[in-house]
Amino acid sequence: MENHITWSEFQKVDIRVGTVLKARVFEEARNPAYQLVLDFGELGQRKTSAQVTKLYAPEDLIGRQVLAVVNFPPKQIANMMSECLLLGAIGEEGSVTIVQPERSVSNGQRIG
Repeated sequence: MENHITWSEFQKVDIRVGTVLKARVFEEARNPAYQLVLDFGELGQRKTSAQVTKLYAPEDLIGRQVLAVVNFPPKQIANMMSECLLLGAIGEEGSVTIVQPERSVSNGQRIG
C-alpha cells in the first residue's frame, strides 16, 4: 500500500459506537437505503442513510450497536440531512456488512 497516513491524521477521523434506535425504508433515496437514527450517548442522536438493504431488514437493525464517523459535515441525501456515516465492508454486488463492536460497549465510545 502506497497511501500511508500518520497516526495524527487517523486521529482526526472521529469513529464512535452508536446503537440503532430507529430504522425505516428510505423511499425518497435514489438507491435502496434505510433511514437510521443512532444513539451516541453524550453526543446525542444522529440520523444517517445507509445502503444496507441487501443483507438487513429494518427490524434487524434496531438495538444493534454499530460504528460510525461522526465528524463529517452534514450531507443532504434526498429530503434528509445525514449527520454521520455508518461503517461497513462492501462485498460482492454492493452488499454491505455493517461493522460493529464484538461486545456491547457504551454508546459514544471512541474507536482508535
